[in-house]
Amino acid sequence: MNAVRDDPAAGRFVLDMDGTTAFAAYQRDGDRLIFTHTEVPEALSGQGIGGRLVQGALDLARAAGGRVVPQCSFVRHFIETHPEYAGMVDG
Repeated sequence: MNAVRDDPAAGRFVLDMDGTTAFAAYQRDGDRLIFTHTEVPEALSGQGIGGRLVQGALDLARAAGGRVVPQCSFVRHFIETHPEYAGMVDG
C-alpha cells in the first residue's frame, strides 16, 4: 500500500498512486502547518484518495507534535467529520 510522505522542500504531503500524485500543500509557521490546498488528479477521483492523503498528513503532523490550521476546505471538512483530529487545530 502506498504511504503518504512529507516533501518539505515542496511544502506538501504527497501520495503517489498509479503513476500520478495527489498532494496537500502547506506552509510551515513554527510548529504549525497551514494547509492551503489539496489536489487529487481526476484519474484518482472518487476512490477515497483525498481522505487517505489528509489522514496520512494529519497522522504525520501529529507524530511530529505539530498543530494544524485548515485553510483548505477539504482538510477542514475532513477534520470536521473525523473529530479525533479536532484537538490538533490551532485557531
